Amino acid sequence: MKKFDTNEEIVKASQAAGKKMLFFSADWCPDCRFIKPAMPEIEAEYPDYDFIYVDRDDNIDVAQDMGVFGIPSFIAFANGKETGRFVNKDRKTKQEVESFINGLPA
Repeated sequence: MKKFDTNEEIVKASQAAGKKMLFFSADWCPDCRFIKPAMPEIEAEYPDYDFIYVDRDDNIDVAQDMGVFGIPSFIAFANGKETGRFVNKDRKTKQEVESFINGLPA
């Protein structure tokens, strides 16, 4: 999973060619810690996506601009256009994340 240090780098990466999956999280978040162990497996199952870790606290401007007020959350992009979002404050299971990704446009 890639991690960028600045808001500008995150926005630029999400707008780049190809499929991107932004994963909004924070170290203190118990629901984020719940899904983090499953993330390497999820990434391996969806190699057509570049997964980008976004620390919500370090990148609050991006989170606010993208309407992410609960974590963990996921926003999918394809060639710079948002194709779907799984954004709320609820705990997410591996199966829920996979169902979200499977429901995205091909």
